[in-house]
Amino acid sequence: MTRSDSMAILFKTAISENSAFEMIEQALSGAYQYDGYLNVVSDSGEKALSWGPAMHAEEFKAEISEILRQTWDAARFWVVYERRDDRKDTETAEMRNVAFRLTRGYSGVIVVTLSLLGKRDSANDLELVFVCFEQDFHRRNFRVRFEGKPVPIRIGVARDCIC
Repeated sequence: MTRSDSMAILFKTAISENSAFEMIEQALSGAYQYDGYLNVVSDSGEKALSWGPAMHAEEFKAEISEILRQTWDAARFWVVYERRDDRKDTETAEMRNVAFRLTRGYSGVIVVTLSLLGKRDSANDLELVFVCFEQDFHRRNFRVRFEGKPVPIRIGVARDCIC
C-alpha cells in the first residue's frame, strides 16, 4: 500500500465543546509561553491567524473567540477532536484536510484547527480540530461514518480541495 492510499484512524478523541474552551482558557491564562496558530477552512476559502511576537495572550484569545463565535453563528453543530503527540496522532493539518475532503457532501461545513505549541517544549501543547456543521444530522452522520474508523489519507486529493 502506498502512502497516498494509506488508511489511518484520524477522528478518535472527541471532546466536548466546553472541555475545548476550558483547555484554551487554561492554556492562554497560564504563564506558559506558546506560539499559536488558528486555521479556518470552508467553502468560501481559507483563513489563517498566527500569534505574532508583539501580540499579548489576551489579544490572541479575543481573536480566537471572535472567529469561533462567527463559526458558531454559521455552523452550530460541532465535533471537536484533540490531537496529541503522545498518542502518535496524525498531524493537525492532515486531519483538517481529510475532514474537509470527507465533508464535501454536506453543505456549509467549517473546519477549524487551533495549535498552541510551547516555545520551550511540547509538554503543554494543545491541538484541536473543530469540525462544524450547519445540520445536526450531518454531524451525526460524520461521527457514525468516520469516528474511530480508518479513513483513506489521499494527500494530493486532500490538499487540492482547499480553496
